[in-house]
Amino acid sequence: MLVITAAQRRALRARAHELHPVVSIAQKGLTDAVAHEADVALKAHELIKVRVYNDDREEREAFLAELCERLNAAPIQHIGKLLVLYRPAPEDEDNAAAPGRRRGRREARRTKRSFQGSSEKE
Repeated sequence: MLVITAAQRRALRARAHELHPVVSIAQKGLTDAVAHEADVALKAHELIKVRVYNDDREEREAFLAELCERLNAAPIQHIGKLLVLYRPAPEDEDNAAAPGRRRGRREARRTKRSFQGSSEKE
């Protein structure tokens, strides 16, 4: 489990305030599929919210601890039925996996038009 300072946790809680849950734990509990989706979301976003559809607070705390242990993440917050987890993205994977610069809408439209125009000329 990743350990962070109180100041880091406070800053991450502030960042997480505006996030929406990206993973849900429902009737079947914390399955391997749920853990995998949380892992994928952490790789993409570093900071995620998980919604737990369960009324038992102790079970939600157990889910948070198990997720953090399995994914090597830090528990940031457990408030109500929301869990917040953080895991920094690995340095070397960021550079290798970056697909390149994202294009804006206008640039994407221009590219699409140029491809359409070239096929009509031939």
